[in-house]
Amino acid sequence: MIAFLTSSPVIPGTNDLNPANGFIDEMCACLPNPARTLFVASSPADPEKTDFFADSMRFIFGRSGFRFEPFTVLDDRNRDQAEALIAASDFIILAGGHVPTQNRFFAEIDLREKLRGYRGVLMGVSAGSMNSAEIVYVQPEEPGEAVDPAFVKFTPGLGLTREMILPHYQMCRDSVLDGMRLFEDITYGDSRGHRFTVMVDGTYLLVREDGAQELRGEAYVIHDGVMEALCREGQTLRLDA
Repeated sequence: MIAFLTSSPVIPGTNDLNPANGFIDEMCACLPNPARTLFVASSPADPEKTDFFADSMRFIFGRSGFRFEPFTVLDDRNRDQAEALIAASDFIILAGGHVPTQNRFFAEIDLREKLRGYRGVLMGVSAGSMNSAEIVYVQPEEPGEAVDPAFVKFTPGLGLTREMILPHYQMCRDSVLDGMRLFEDITYGDSRGHRFTVMVDGTYLLVREDGAQELRGEAYVIHDGVMEALCREGQTLRLDA
């Protein structure tokens, strides 16, 4: 498959796809039009929320000329049809949302195994990109998670990349959770012995059919308690598969 693992494919504050770093051009080059599309939920038990975000994504892509026909949502309403829906799709979108909730859903429907041999295009958005990693770093997000000793911060993902992605850096760089700075007091410490790839919106990791991986746009790396610049806006950095 070809995978676009994004922070967000949308220009912040708008309903427009972000053309930065060649995103729209790359999508046009590999997606059929129309594309049989499957939107995989992050909150499978909340159909109203899922349908809202699915409809929004379809609308935003439509404004740039992409057509999704048919457009199907995968959640608790039809999880028993997951294998057939994946096989019938040209394009799979992994929704953004709460990482642990989505990760459990992926595990319950055995999504990692069902994606083996998939030959279409996949796009992760935020949580969907994070859960695409071999091992997912579950950065605490909701109140109480950072101080809960039972909160699991590292868990298996879909195995599409070894990069542990952290999205929306421009939005959450100064966030405070449970009285601690999200990055300096929590994430830096969690990076001991690990490597996190930090993206702003408009940046994405492109995984090609041959396994080659390219980081496109502004990104940083956090490792062993240190944060460093990794790639600049408009640049491409080839990564080890």
